[in-house]
Amino acid sequence: MNLHYLCVHLTVDLTRSIKFLQRGIAAAETHYVYRALRSAFALRKRLQPDVVAELVVAYSSSANSQSVQSCLKSVIEYLQQSPAENTAAGVCEPEVCLFLGLLAMLYLLDNTHLGRGVELSNVLISVISTAQRRTLDPISSRVFFYFSRFFEVADRLSDARPALLSALQAATLAGMKETKAMLLTLLLRNYLHYKLYDQAERLTAKSSFPADAPNNLLARYLYYLGYIEAIQLNYSQAQTHLLEATRKAPSNAATAGFQQTVHKIYVIVELLMGNIPERSLFRVPTLKKPLLPYLELVQAVRVGDLNKFQDVVSKYQDRFLKDSVLILIQRLRHNVIKAGIRSISTAYSRISLRDICLKLHLDSEEDAEYIVAKAIRDGVIDATIDHEKGFVQSADVHNVYETSDPQYAFDKRITFCLGMYNDSVKSMRYPGSDHRKELASAIEAIKRERELAQELENDDYDGDSDEDAMDEDL
Repeated sequence: MNLHYLCVHLTVDLTRSIKFLQRGIAAAETHYVYRALRSAFALRKRLQPDVVAELVVAYSSSANSQSVQSCLKSVIEYLQQSPAENTAAGVCEPEVCLFLGLLAMLYLLDNTHLGRGVELSNVLISVISTAQRRTLDPISSRVFFYFSRFFEVADRLSDARPALLSALQAATLAGMKETKAMLLTLLLRNYLHYKLYDQAERLTAKSSFPADAPNNLLARYLYYLGYIEAIQLNYSQAQTHLLEATRKAPSNAATAGFQQTVHKIYVIVELLMGNIPERSLFRVPTLKKPLLPYLELVQAVRVGDLNKFQDVVSKYQDRFLKDSVLILIQRLRHNVIKAGIRSISTAYSRISLRDICLKLHLDSEEDAEYIVAKAIRDGVIDATIDHEKGFVQSADVHNVYETSDPQYAFDKRITFCLGMYNDSVKSMRYPGSDHRKELASAIEAIKRERELAQELENDDYDGDSDEDAMDEDL
């Protein structure tokens, strides 16, 4: 197919998307806007700057507001096009203006024109600040996403932070829920990129994530929240957030990268909590190859082999550093030792501290005595230390059903089921209140009929009384 044929088809497809936008603006319904955005992102690889510029000229009318008209001129300028003027140009709504600007941003990003993309993003943000409407929310969230993306690709992510913070305040006051959710995830990503964990934690503590935000934003927010909790040693909360993130994200090829990133953190958090992840997790086709280093790490922690653990860490150190998990993996050394002590306590009813030192490859018997004492205090093993004779005596194994562990397990499962039930109830769609008006009018009609029937009965009764009185007079 020649270039002219492709441009004609692209123009037709983009015009159809703009019609969906205009229909959504007229009906104040966002699902038309979402449909236009989905079709536009599907056309991303086919975008041509001259086609986008011609569409911009078609809506460059003198009746447009000043911010919209200047934005349209900026789109043409940053695309470096000079299309002919259109005398029959139509009026451009802010949503259509942002949509055309978003197409130009996609083209500039794909062709690595980062400087022009940043300048165009600032122009689009000024349009968002002047026109805050319900149908503008889905488009503005994507404008802010690519605004941050330009800075991230240019390695200037810190320069985008002031604009994102001011936009978050404006979106919160305007009630733009999807834009607020997007800005929260972008700010958390910004803080985590520079390892500003305390600022990220304060942001999550002082802001509330919108309850009805899209699942893709919720999954990303839960992932960032889980990572922050893991860094700050709140492993149980981190495990909960990461598990919810994997469940909220769709399981398909498009989200494979996100699933891999979340499961890398999730595996380490499970190890830090003293749990061993299930082997089936490492057999998932999309996770098998990326989680191979983590599988070797799990095997070293499970057997409590400190030498093997250190070999795995040194072997995949660059990989762990790239995944930003090396700081968490370095905390696993004590868990490896505890796992080794637990296996030794299960295998031997009585063992000397010297043998423990040799099996765990510790430096001295004093270190072994200290580590065993801490494991006993933390409840890792049930044993006693004979300091004079230098051995560890394991206690008899008790029935687990005589402890409170089953109660904690059932409580955890019940809490999860109740949480899922509450989430499903919140996500259900209920009919509108129009039927209540019809019901009220029907009830009023029945009341009027009853009142009319009662009046007729009273009239008949009064007529009979008059006739009786006339008979008496006669």
